[in-house]
Amino acid sequence: MSAAVRGRWWRLAIVGLLAGFFSGLFGVGGGVIIVPLLLMLANFEQRRASGTSLTAILPTAIAGAIGYAVQGEVDWIAAGCLAGGAIVGSLIGSWLLHKVPQGVLRWLFIVFLVAMAIRMFLLVPDRGAVLELGVGTVVALIGLGLVTGILSGLLGVGGGVVVVPMLMVLFGMGDLVAKGTSLLMMIPTSITGTLANVRRGNSDVRAAAVIGLLAVPASLGGVAVAAAVPPQLGAVLFAALLVFTAVQLAVRAVRQRRRGRD
Repeated sequence: MSAAVRGRWWRLAIVGLLAGFFSGLFGVGGGVIIVPLLLMLANFEQRRASGTSLTAILPTAIAGAIGYAVQGEVDWIAAGCLAGGAIVGSLIGSWLLHKVPQGVLRWLFIVFLVAMAIRMFLLVPDRGAVLELGVGTVVALIGLGLVTGILSGLLGVGGGVVVVPMLMVLFGMGDLVAKGTSLLMMIPTSITGTLANVRRGNSDVRAAAVIGLLAVPASLGGVAVAAAVPPQLGAVLFAALLVFTAVQLAVRAVRQRRRGRD
């Protein structure tokens, strides 16, 4: 095995460990970490990074959901409603991924990160809040799942960066339950989105396997840390992570554009 190949696998391993830890800590699938790291460390192009990320999210989401479920921090009914909408949305998003230009995808992802960072900075989570289910709530959850699924298939994120803050802000759910519910919702979403991306050649399955398998133990560590971190501090840390990632990607995009002009 050449030094270049070994270096690539080591970089993928680092991506998996970081994505897994933050997945468990913040209740996200890890795509918000995986996509930019694949772009910056492994030289993936945007479309392939998004497709590979969605594939790698599956084992991470399963491990994280189990971790929160063991602690009783999952709303199963809400997760089912979200998943129902997200499955349809992920198919739409995977189709759009094949159509949308690379440059548009890159800046759409950056704007998405900044918007979520602002939301998390302003969020004051209530750890003890409980979701009250009704007909209107169920319909709204399915709608949120649909939007989340589209973003999942299009941007390669599991949707937790949308679902977690929305469950807390719009539905009044506690932060730990929101994280556990979000991770459970991602499982069927990542399956359907992955199948669509693999058929279209938008996913590096081998790279995703390395990332996903290493992310599993790291995600359990993140779940353990999440319970010990105060809700407000967790939200601020998550927002800071999103801002840092967005800035790094924006700088990279500008540099690539300038090189293209030279």
